[in-house]
Order: sequence, then structure tokens, then C-alpha cells
Amino acid sequence: MGLKVFYWSEKSQALFIDGRYYIFLNENQSPKQQWQDFCHELSHVLLHTGDQFHMYPLFREYQEFKANHFMYHACMPTFMMDDLKLNYSAPQVIRELQEIFNVEYEFASKRLLQYKSKLIMHR
Repeated sequence: MGLKVFYWSEKSQALFIDGRYYIFLNENQSPKQQWQDFCHELSHVLLHTGDQFHMYPLFREYQEFKANHFMYHACMPTFMMDDLKLNYSAPQVIRELQEIFNVEYEFASKRLLQYKSKLIMHR
């Protein structure tokens, strides 16, 4: 993909400069936060174009919504969660998911809720 990843002290972001994509991750975050940020920024690289600083605010908000949706599914893919045969959302299950997918507890909890909601809707 020609994607370069760098660590810096600023907020994580994706940039397109001189025909190349770059993801800058905040070096002061935990590895779990960096992984979550990487997946969010990867969405911008794969799905979006344009400079958000010069974008209509509602469209920027839409892109951020889409990037967050992508982030949850990239960090914790549905097909991998299917293989785990999850039947409940007790704290120990969330902690297990947190370790398996290298994400924060609240992130794993929210993704598990998304996953279970989709299962219920497709029954």
C-alpha cells in the first residue's frame, strides 16, 4: 500500500502528502490505544479523500463516524468473534476479548454490544 507509519507527540492522524499516505500515531498512548487509532486512521486512508480542515463540518462528522465504525470492525473482526462462540457479556468475557484483540476494556465492551445486537437483529 505504500503506507508509512510514524510516532509523534501530537494527536493521531492520517495524511496524504506528495502522493503517499502516512499515519501518525501518538507516541504517548498505550499500545492498545495506538492499535485503535491505527485502525481509525487506516479507514481514512482506505475510504476517504480530501482535507478535513477544508471540509464542510457535517461531511467531516460523517467521515469520522464511518472511521469509528471501521475501527471497531478492523480491531475486532466479526468473523473472528464468530469463532469464539460468545454467549454472554460478563466482565471476564470482556477482559478476555480485550486481551485477544489488544484493545481497551471499554472498546471491547462496546464492540461486544455491537456484535450481539447484530446477532439479535439477524435471527
